Amino acid sequence: MAERSIKSMIRDFFGVVTRKQTYLNLTYLLFSFPLGTAYFIFLVTGLSMGLSLSITLIGIPILLLMLVAWWELASFERQLAIWLLGIDIPPMESRKITDQKMTEKLKGYIKNPVTWKGLVFLFIKFPLGIFTLIISFTLIVLTIALIAIPLIYKTDYVNFGTYQVDSFGVALMVMVGGLLLGIISLHIMNALAKLSGILAYHLLGSKWSASIDENDYTYIDDVEIEEDIEEYTEEESSGTKTEATMETEAEIEDVDDVEAEKDQKA
Repeated sequence: MAERSIKSMIRDFFGVVTRKQTYLNLTYLLFSFPLGTAYFIFLVTGLSMGLSLSITLIGIPILLLMLVAWWELASFERQLAIWLLGIDIPPMESRKITDQKMTEKLKGYIKNPVTWKGLVFLFIKFPLGIFTLIISFTLIVLTIALIAIPLIYKTDYVNFGTYQVDSFGVALMVMVGGLLLGIISLHIMNALAKLSGILAYHLLGSKWSASIDENDYTYIDDVEIEEDIEEYTEEESSGTKTEATMETEAEIEDVDDVEAEKDQKA
């Protein structure tokens, strides 16, 4: 058992390099900073403008548009977490019926806790993006520098203070250390991606709709398609009935003609 556990730990440690999810997590982290910055600028600008103009009533439509906008941004972040992080986030709302007026939809957005939790997530995305960018960039650059030591150890670009890399053998040892640091860095970035996934799960999903499959939703387009299918089916069935009735009537007329001929012969 001990040998199996050790082998499993070694496999998990080095296997991070070959896992597809590792690089999907890395992609998510690299997009966190630019997206978080864009969200922060957009939300601060829009909300501050809407709140400052709310006295003149012009700001109310701006705030409503911002509400719809950050809902869509939160929905995009939810899908991004599902696609790249591979986590199963509950739907943002329990939309069984979507044939609603715009005022009813806005009222539903305002009453939905995910709307406000999504806003919190979008604001958290900015400092979290900065933190992940600093950690990821530092680890990546340091790893690449250590791996490249055998190529540059004789130049003036390598400076470890009092310790000097003065031989190719030492440079190879530093390179091996860089490879190990790279593997450790991937584990650290996976942990950061997991943290982002936990935040996305709790802030971008509704606990009331956790047991609902999104494929079971009934959207307006689906309703229209179903109505068209029903109408088409009714037309086809009525047409089929009409054709069957005409064929039956024709058969009856043929039988009547045959009986009439027999009567004439008799």
